Amino acid sequence: MSTFIIDVPMPSMGATVSELTIINIVVAAGATVTKGQKLAELESDKSAFDFESPADGKILEVHGNKGDVKSSGQTLFRMETADQSLQHLAIATAQHDAAAAASQAPQAAASAAPAAGKALVWTPRAIKMAQEAGLDHATITDIEATGPGGRVSGDDVTKYLASRK
Repeated sequence: MSTFIIDVPMPSMGATVSELTIINIVVAAGATVTKGQKLAELESDKSAFDFESPADGKILEVHGNKGDVKSSGQTLFRMETADQSLQHLAIATAQHDAAAAASQAPQAAASAAPAAGKALVWTPRAIKMAQEAGLDHATITDIEATGPGGRVSGDDVTKYLASRK
């Protein structure tokens, strides 16, 4: 079965909670996990809870440490999985794509090549922030997209605006 890499984002806790604090990370990079397994303990201003793995897979990277405050949607873990229900979280990585391309027919690999030049995808928050700064997000091409799935996030817009001053 084919695997792919996903960025597992910090959960959204509703309209009024935009940041969560990492109380503890209970897995390390390289760990094999099962769906529902506890990966971390998180805390909002209203509650503390266990954050569970969305799928069976392998943790490739941990993007946070005990005490870090992260916004909803920011990447918390990068993992490899075969769970097709999470395909929407798939990211492109050079190493994983090279391995996948080598195992596929040359024609299939060639048809995937144009995807690298596709347009930036923006989160709603990032679009709003750009508009509030008087910019048209559709015309910005020199911004680094570091959000989940390679999308432009609010943090990316903040960095972009700071670099323009």
